[in-house]
Amino acid sequence: MKKLRNHPQSNQQENSPKTVNNETDLCSQTDLDLKREILKILKELREDMNSNADTLRKELENIRRSQEKLEHSFAEMQTELGAVKTRMNNAEEQISDMEDRIMEITQSSQQTENRIKKLESNIRDLWDNKKRANLRIIGIPEGVEKDKGMENIFEEIIDGNFPNLKDTGFKIQEAQRAPNKLNPNRPTPRHIIIKMAKVSDKERILKAAREKQNVTYKGTPIRISADFSTETLQARTEWQEIFKVLKGKKYAT
Repeated sequence: MKKLRNHPQSNQQENSPKTVNNETDLCSQTDLDLKREILKILKELREDMNSNADTLRKELENIRRSQEKLEHSFAEMQTELGAVKTRMNNAEEQISDMEDRIMEITQSSQQTENRIKKLESNIRDLWDNKKRANLRIIGIPEGVEKDKGMENIFEEIIDGNFPNLKDTGFKIQEAQRAPNKLNPNRPTPRHIIIKMAKVSDKERILKAAREKQNVTYKGTPIRISADFSTETLQARTEWQEIFKVLKGKKYAT
């Protein structure tokens, strides 16, 4: 096998000035493109930065405006809160004044009620005092007084039930049915009110009636009691119920 011989001409061509210039031009061209590319990239970066900066400025401006709105809203809220507090304080003062007024009215009403009760008690006492000499006879049938009169009926009751009081000379000032008008729907006869001339005579008759217990008029059971006002009778009835309960408990123990 033969070795290839180097050809001096080929080496000379490669090392010729023309070849060197071409390489220099290529390098120069490459550097220029690179610079252009770098400049292009830098320009794009600058544009992106400028765009981002604009976006950031806009966002910051929006944030600033939002902050101003929030500050304005907060200021309005503080103002409104102050107004609400003022209204609440005014309402509390009004409520306090109303409570004081209610307390005054309540106390005044209580005092008025106490005065009314006292007046009612005084009126009841006056009415009871007026009726001190009265007897109330319960159970006499309606109409029997038309033929005999109230006084004769009363004398028959005394003679038939209390013989020991027969000759005592009781004096009657007035005798009548109560109420004055007959109620056709009333199932029981009206009471007879006897006004004695002396309170002592009334007391003697009541004592005799309590001792005898069973008082009658022509075989019909009747009852003789003191003539009190309606309020006093109601109070006595209530106390009687209380006494019955207490008496029952006493026997139970």
